[in-house]
Amino acid sequence: MEKVFVKPLKRHGSLWIYKNEIVSKIENIPSGSLVKVYDSRTNRIVGTGYINPKSTIAIRLFSFHEEEINEDFLKKRIYKCLYYREKILGLKNSYRLVFSESDFLPGLIVDRYNNCIVVQILTAGMERLKDSIIKTLDEVLAPEIVILKNDSQARLKEGLSVEKRIIKGQLIELPIIQEDDVKFLVDPIYGQKTGFFLDQRENRIFFKNLINSGEGLDLFCYVGAWSIHIAKKCNKIIGVDSSERAIELSKENAKINNLIEKCNFIKADVFDYLKWEIKKNKKYDFIIIDPPAFVKSKEEKKDAIEGYINLNSMAVKLLKKDGILATSSCSQHISEFEFLEIVKEAFLKNRKTGRIIYKGTQSKDHPILLSMPETGYLKCLIVQIV
Repeated sequence: MEKVFVKPLKRHGSLWIYKNEIVSKIENIPSGSLVKVYDSRTNRIVGTGYINPKSTIAIRLFSFHEEEINEDFLKKRIYKCLYYREKILGLKNSYRLVFSESDFLPGLIVDRYNNCIVVQILTAGMERLKDSIIKTLDEVLAPEIVILKNDSQARLKEGLSVEKRIIKGQLIELPIIQEDDVKFLVDPIYGQKTGFFLDQRENRIFFKNLINSGEGLDLFCYVGAWSIHIAKKCNKIIGVDSSERAIELSKENAKINNLIEKCNFIKADVFDYLKWEIKKNKKYDFIIIDPPAFVKSKEEKKDAIEGYINLNSMAVKLLKKDGILATSSCSQHISEFEFLEIVKEAFLKNRKTGRIIYKGTQSKDHPILLSMPETGYLKCLIVQIV
């Protein structure tokens, strides 16, 4: 294991060490190599991690101690992840088992959908440990199906290829998961991310409990997760998404929950659909906005903020008096304060006043480290027109 010396670090508790914080020559260390990191002034151990000399975040730590990173280490970490989800949170069968830095396994995502697990490896360091990771997950969970969903564009920046394949078992039927009193089909091969957005679980359930009747609109509905929860309580809901596959799965999800008569799923561009509804002077009792990340880098932030304001402003225009908006952003580069300002601006543009009913974040199986605000990305606001 290579020794790497760094400047005295001021961000105690962060697992990231930037290239400009390193004083050792690292150019010739192979990407993904395990390293021991030392403070160049005190010569004390900073931690154990892996390195990518080509990345701005050059080192990602597993630990703030000197440790052997082997199968035994991985097994202890994964058992700890399992204990947190099942014993502390009380989750069963379906949840995010490993959330990268938040679980001190940077660059690794593992989602569990009953007897199927989906593994995402995002960095060169984790790629080197891939065989040990898969072996350990198999020993700890004994899943029937293991899918490697390495299609994230983040891998390209790490010098890795993209792929998705089943490495254990056969996916004869799509997994069905339970969320509160609702069932969902999950497509772990062709679906977005790992097949389902587990991070909105608690926000969806809270919002469902606010609704007793009325007609709603679910924008960027994906597989209909918000829609189908709320269809149990409302008169009618329309889900809109630009993906044909997502709309097909939404309809299937409505069918397996016996809610097909209350749900109408439409393939359309969300912005175009909102413009059509505004022209018709249509009004809704509640609207959900759960878009993909509008901003992937700081350079895109200004345009993204304008996009969020425009989207939310059109939605507010379609709400009835006392109508409720549930709106989210999963863009890491948009802060909670900035998102609050975006939603406030959307109301002001419509000369409306809103009352915040709820502020939410990602589900608890996507933990946020106090020492790493970067691990928090999801913002959810539920606001009522007053």
